[in-house]
Amino acid sequence: MADFDTLQIEQPVWFIPHGAGPCFFMDWNPPEAWDGMADFLANLSVSLPRQPRAVLLISAHWLESDFRVTGSTKPELIFDYYGFPAHTYELTYPAPGSPNLADHVLRLLTEAGFDAGADHERGFDHGMFIPLKLIFPKADIPVVQLSLRADLDPEAHLAAGRALASLRREGVLIVGSGMSFHNMRGYGNAAFTPRSEVFDNWLSTAVEAEPGKRWANLANWSAAPYAYDCHPQGHEEHLIPLMVAAGAAGESVGQKVYSEQVLKSQLSAYRFG
Repeated sequence: MADFDTLQIEQPVWFIPHGAGPCFFMDWNPPEAWDGMADFLANLSVSLPRQPRAVLLISAHWLESDFRVTGSTKPELIFDYYGFPAHTYELTYPAPGSPNLADHVLRLLTEAGFDAGADHERGFDHGMFIPLKLIFPKADIPVVQLSLRADLDPEAHLAAGRALASLRREGVLIVGSGMSFHNMRGYGNAAFTPRSEVFDNWLSTAVEAEPGKRWANLANWSAAPYAYDCHPQGHEEHLIPLMVAAGAAGESVGQKVYSEQVLKSQLSAYRFG
């Protein structure tokens, strides 16, 4: 896979929820809490036009001062969750990295004026391997992770996504991995249910708008009703992968493809193209 400039069937862009830690691979109370989300993720690959050449995944769990990509050929797993059953620290996902794709991503970002670099030591965090174990269980598709920028500036992340949009035509599936609702005080709290529903409706309307309006609304997401109830100020990292995905979507139509109340909070996923 030496060349990512070859024209391929265009891939869509996804923004997916990755659950709570290793939730899909352990017992939970209530037992069915994550079943709907797990089923959604496990059936995503059948909607693709063809198997992607590679995946570029933007995880909520990697923040750097500037954009970074994983540059290793065999990234190890980072078990960046705490207090879960012992067997969840023995999960495997031996997907290869792709230094060629990493270099290509860096070139596109730097040509767009961003400071960006490769991290050849960093592995795959659980925002990558937990959902991808369900989506692509064979772990046979190369994956490169892209960090968020620690300032969490929505406009910068939308612009970064726009810089990467051409990857779709090169057979690369771009996946934003986060949560459309992420307030640790709100999970399981019925007082947050109506707030999460209102915010979810706003977010879905923004995603499904025509591209110019979509980008404008997402850039100003903090003005949405209950925005900081759903993503506390300064801790909105689980929403920002959506900005990269929406930027990479270009003119493609956005649509909500999953929505469910989990732990008393409304959660959704989106597809572009």
